[in-house]
Amino acid sequence: MGSLDGKTALVTGGSRGIGRGIAERLGRDGARVAVHYGTNEVAAKETVAAIEAAGGSAFAVGQELGVPGDAAALWEAFDRQADGVDILVNNAGIGWPVPFGEVTEETYDQLFAVNAKAPFFVTQLGLTRLRDGGRVVNISSGLARAAMMPQTLTYAMTKGALDVLTRNLSKVLGPRGITVNSVAPGVVDTDTNADWLRTDEQAWAATAALSPLGRVGEASDIADVVAFLASAEGRWITGQWLDATGGAIA
Repeated sequence: MGSLDGKTALVTGGSRGIGRGIAERLGRDGARVAVHYGTNEVAAKETVAAIEAAGGSAFAVGQELGVPGDAAALWEAFDRQADGVDILVNNAGIGWPVPFGEVTEETYDQLFAVNAKAPFFVTQLGLTRLRDGGRVVNISSGLARAAMMPQTLTYAMTKGALDVLTRNLSKVLGPRGITVNSVAPGVVDTDTNADWLRTDEQAWAATAALSPLGRVGEASDIADVVAFLASAEGRWITGQWLDATGGAIA
């Protein structure tokens, strides 16, 4: 039996990268996983198929985030396939390097709409579906605590906002036995980073050197931390920011 048997999880941005790693891990642990995607339905169906091939249960939920009414529409789609949720992972996010002097209002608003506003309202509107004793895990970033890449300032600000949400929600939801935590990855080897990381040996080596463990992070590294928080063993951890950068910002 898996540690999450009988549980239902929703992973936003669960079709690719870190989100897919989380979705697959929760599925292996026994949860029925709602794999959310914004536009890439094919990738979501591939993730669902991978979870099912490993003996798990999953379904896809499509809804673009960062647009008016996104959270309500996401939950409406979810409700058509499930009647409640035990684990909510706010993973979906966007980001790209932009020098401070070149950040436009449009870029700023877009980043905050997807990375901060969407998880706020997805969580708020999910409270009637979230069962007592449940888990909320927000995927933050090491950049919210360390000015390692100033060209990602705006992105880092959105993750800082997410961390504030985490700390305060832990107080709000504690009486229901619901834990709320942030998990902060460093640079992870995903398709999003492929253009500059996998194709540049120097970039790969420099990234690996950031961690005292001497390697680049993988999606499974982050997924294992989330799985722990989602399990019964993580029941006494709430309101926390967990450094999952491999010690890159220690």
